[in-house]
Order: sequence, then C-alpha cells, then structure tokens
Amino acid sequence: MALRTPAVPYAGVRSVVGLTTSLALHAVVFMLASTHLGALKDRPDLPPRERTITLLVLQPPEPEKSAPEPDHTTVVADAPAFPPAPIPVPEVGSPVGPAAPSEPASMAAPPAPTAEEWAFASTYKLKNSKGYRYAWGQQVRSMMGTVVEGPDQGMVRFRVEIAPDGSLARLDTLWSTSAAAERLARQAVGSMPRWPPTPTGRPLIFEKTISFSPFASDGPPLYKDDCLPDPPVFTNPFAWDGKSARVQVQADPPEKPDPQTLEDCLKQLPRDSIEAESARDQRLMDQWGWGSSKLGR
Repeated sequence: MALRTPAVPYAGVRSVVGLTTSLALHAVVFMLASTHLGALKDRPDLPPRERTITLLVLQPPEPEKSAPEPDHTTVVADAPAFPPAPIPVPEVGSPVGPAAPSEPASMAAPPAPTAEEWAFASTYKLKNSKGYRYAWGQQVRSMMGTVVEGPDQGMVRFRVEIAPDGSLARLDTLWSTSAAAERLARQAVGSMPRWPPTPTGRPLIFEKTISFSPFASDGPPLYKDDCLPDPPVFTNPFAWDGKSARVQVQADPPEKPDPQTLEDCLKQLPRDSIEAESARDQRLMDQWGWGSSKLGR
C-alpha cells in the first residue's frame, strides 16, 4: 500500500514573499542610483588648479666678525734706561796646545837587484821578458836615493829600448809629474853598469814608470799566470765612424793553450814570494782608492 506525503501548508505564500522582497530591493537600488547620477549632473564644474612654483635660493653664510687686533703699541717708560753692567768673563786656558810640525814622510831607496836576480832576468822570456823589465826598473830606483815628501816627489814614465847585448839604445820620456824625479832617473840610467844580454837575443822594447814617492807600493811581480794567453784587447762593438755600414764587431774568444805546451811552461815558472803577493794587493788597494798607504798623507 503506497504512502502519501502530506502537502506542505502555505507553499504558495512563501513564493509570493520571496518575489516581493526581491522587487523591493531592486527598486531601492534603482532609486539610489538615480539620485547619485542626478547629483553628479547638477554639480557645477570646479576651476582648474594653478601650478605653484617654489624657488630656493642658497646664500653663503655670513663671515664671522674677526676679533679686534690688540694694540701692540709699547708704553715707553718715563724713567731713563741704563745699559746693563758687563759680565766678567773668566780666562780659560786652551786645553789643546799648538800643533807640532810633523816631519815629512820619507822612504829609503830599495836595494839593487842581486847577481842571482839578474841571472834569472836574463833567461826569463815570458811576457816580454818580464823579469828583465822589473830588474831594470828596480836598479834605476835604487840609484835615485831616498825620497822625501815634498815638491820633488813624483813619477816619470819612460819608453826604453835595450839592444841585444844589453846596452841602452834609446830612452824617451812619455810623461812626468816632477822635473826632479825625471832628472834623477836619467842620471841613474846614465851611470848604471852594463846590463846582461836580453833573454830573447833581440832588442827589448818596453815602457816603465819610475815612482819617486814615499808612498810607492812597488814590489816584485807575480809569475804564476805568465803561461796563460793574454786576454783579448777590448774593442767597442758599437763604434761607428758615421759613414760606413754599421757592423757590430765581435770580440775574438781567448785562445786555448796546448796542454803539453802549458805543462812545459809551468815547469819553468819561479815560485812567487810573499812580498810579491803583498805588493800586488797593495797596488790593487791603491788603485781603488782605499789603500792604507794613503792614511798618512
């Protein structure tokens, strides 16, 4: 048996109430919109705004007023001014007495070469008869006598030519710093005994400087390097006469001695003495300007 749902009472009344409420809301919205639009149309137009321009002017600050300068005018006293009394100065004796005159430096003449030294010099052929040239200069200096510091000291350089038999062939003065030194040296050469024959049997030509000074550092030469070839003579690789083609000159490499010849040469070298080493060191120190021999000058 089918069940029947009972009908809801007042269903039609609810529909009428909802429709009435909706129409009422629309009518209110329409009235508000009409009122707002009418108010906008009836509002008078406002005048346009004027642009306002503001100018800022920056001015530097005013300088501060300097304080008034003080018055430096001196007030002269009416009282008369008297000079101050002199202060007595005590007499003080000088602690340093007058310098005593120093005696001039002097150096005695070196000893002449011995017969043994001349015998060695007459047989030593290396380095253009190195031993013979040294013995000749030592003989000349020994005959010049003692030298005293003063105007007569100096040096003289000669160009000497000795004949094969040991006689003097020519003597030329290249330069001199003292006329007295040159005169004494020439007198010594003229009064020297006959020298031994030259080691090579040919004329011996060399240049020799005679130092007539109490500060001379002459001494025997060193022979330990006489078997080595001479270093090449320096030539400027950039020298140019300005006309010819520029060619850079290369220095020749030093020659290498033959081992057997070098060994034979070393056997005939004399033994160097301590005096020769000291003389070489002293010459180097004097050459570079810091030798001890210059302290007493």
